Parts: sequence; C-alpha cells; structure tokens
Amino acid sequence: MSKVCEITGKKAMFGNNVSFSMNKTKRRFDVNLSKKRFYIPEEDRWITLKVSTRALKSINKKGISAVLKEAKAKGFIK
Repeated sequence: MSKVCEITGKKAMFGNNVSFSMNKTKRRFDVNLSKKRFYIPEEDRWITLKVSTRALKSINKKGISAVLKEAKAKGFIK
C-alpha cells in the first residue's frame, strides 16, 4: 500500500539530512496518514479512506460529501 492521501493526493517528499559539517544524506518526509471510516448519509454506507490530517480538517469543515465531490473532480477518486 502506498503512502498517498486518497483525498488530497499528498505523497512523500524527499530531501537531505544536513549534519553540522554540512554532509548531506538523502531522507524522506512521510505524510501524516491515518485510516478512517466515514459514513455517507446520501448513499447510506460506510467507506474507509487513508487520509492525511490536513484532509481530516477539510472533512470536518466542509463535510464528507463536499470533499469527496472535490476529490472526484480533481481525479483522486474514481
């Protein structure tokens, strides 16, 4: 399973660890993901999504239906 948010499309970024002596080694910035179940009243069913905490804040603010509609328009959900 890939570490990608199913709502926003966020994925891991890459960068450098920089030591005191300015040596650089590659590192990975992972996304803060959590698996969460949501109830969709229009369809009367539960869905499980892997979402970032940023997406959770959007869902709390706008509602799951509006956020899913936006994600479908952007092409993150089929």
